[in-house]
Amino acid sequence: MDYDSDDNEILESGVVDAGEKGGLSSCGYCGKLRNLNAVELMCWQCGSWFHESCISYQLGKLVPFMLNYSFTCKNCSSTGVEAFRKSQAQLRDMCITALANLQHASSKDGKGNTMFSLQRDVIPFLEQNWEALTTAARRSTQSWHTTLQRMLMKEVDTYFTVEETGESGEPSQHHPFFGLLTADLTLIRPIVDAPGGWRSPPSGSSQQQQSGKGRGAKRKMPETTAGNKKARGDMPAPKLHGYPVDHPFNKDGYRYILAEPDPHAPFRQEFDDSNDWAGKPIPGWLYRALSPGAVLLALHDRAPQLRTADDRLAVTGDKGYCLIRATHGVSRGVWYWECTIEEQPEGSHTRIGWCQQLANLQAPLGYDKFGYSWRSRKGTVFHESRGKHYYDGSFGEGDVLGIMIDLPEKNPVSQFPPTYKDKPLVKFRSHLYYEDKDDVPEALKNLKPLPGSKMIFFKNGKCCGEAFRNVYGGTYYPGVSLYKNITVSVNFGPDFKHPPSSYEYRGLHERCEESMVERTLADMTYLVENEGKLRLDVFT
Repeated sequence: MDYDSDDNEILESGVVDAGEKGGLSSCGYCGKLRNLNAVELMCWQCGSWFHESCISYQLGKLVPFMLNYSFTCKNCSSTGVEAFRKSQAQLRDMCITALANLQHASSKDGKGNTMFSLQRDVIPFLEQNWEALTTAARRSTQSWHTTLQRMLMKEVDTYFTVEETGESGEPSQHHPFFGLLTADLTLIRPIVDAPGGWRSPPSGSSQQQQSGKGRGAKRKMPETTAGNKKARGDMPAPKLHGYPVDHPFNKDGYRYILAEPDPHAPFRQEFDDSNDWAGKPIPGWLYRALSPGAVLLALHDRAPQLRTADDRLAVTGDKGYCLIRATHGVSRGVWYWECTIEEQPEGSHTRIGWCQQLANLQAPLGYDKFGYSWRSRKGTVFHESRGKHYYDGSFGEGDVLGIMIDLPEKNPVSQFPPTYKDKPLVKFRSHLYYEDKDDVPEALKNLKPLPGSKMIFFKNGKCCGEAFRNVYGGTYYPGVSLYKNITVSVNFGPDFKHPPSSYEYRGLHERCEESMVERTLADMTYLVENEGKLRLDVFT
């Protein structure tokens, strides 16, 4: 972090007081140092900086040292998803950004210039990068050049320095020259236009700040938006665990997998620095499938009419039977999870169990060959729409059901999950998703019974016996299908209400870390196998 958020103070400009400590901090995601050659964003809540290449949100065209935006990192977001908004910039803010970029470019070239001509340098930079700098429309006349110069002269010794004449004492055709009051570009921070209502461009005049008067005077940040303090009685916002609220659903034979930048992909930096990709398809291997940080009910892998709780550990039905899956599946070993019937209005029912990824979401669990279920009504079990007697009696509101699966090691499923790096990326509401087409006929053809596999159900801690034996081989996900407005909560561990004492098993929560390791290995294997083939010029 670049400043001490405990001070609870903000400054009123785009350049922090020159007396404050500068220098390069590290990225809040990857831990690497800031890179002034590329776009970086500062989170308005924690003050940490983030490389554009580490951010999943599709930001659009930006330039380094921008001030007019509000960014929330996934660590601070109440939803666990990054948020970004660019606002209309004042000419002063645009000039700070322009001069910072010109100064940094001159430093890279070895010239080290800090003063730049308004007509020859600053105005051309603004015109070239107008859309990236502000949301305002381009000016139709050149009268704004005069306005710009007046503004710069007015803010001299507050934000800028000026050179009106040359060494001879006479102005040249390129005068006046302007520069930033501070030479340390790491002190430039964004204007904060936070959801809490405070707006803070930082400031540069140390003299004014010491006197407590003028534009640069400090003011106290409202405590309700301090980020590190909570008002008494404030309730924490529910976590949605890192998935966009607006997202595409798996349907019509297509699956959508949320993607994030892959820092290990070849040519990642070249892609981030290039401006030639506007309107072109992005290579899938530059990204990777996002690994969820916890085992939850999947927001995207469900029928859209189902309503999930904010914590994604409960779901409520609507009208006819439809299905929701969990975020993680299992293919080997003995695994267990629980669910509780929270509310069961008259005439509503549920089916719980296990299903593969291709089980129909707009049907009850157990409708096809990809799912196995236990129904609340009469305790019947279902597979391929065929019901059979399993348990004497039904289950209903208040009951806790245990769901166990035993899959032998000889399951033919690959140890590695699919990598998706060879799939196309599609953009939806500023996020990228892999698009994968289902091949149901091929999957049905490959289904083979797995000898020794079985599924067992429990009611309130009591084992109800084996429901299915020698199920089809594959990867199985916890599944819940609901009829009408019944509400079911799930518990993937580790604290189960009725842990089966007679079985050696693992709670499904353990799949989270395992899945991350497996997906990382799958991605790295793909990159190694295709080394030398993954080139930006070939893709375009």
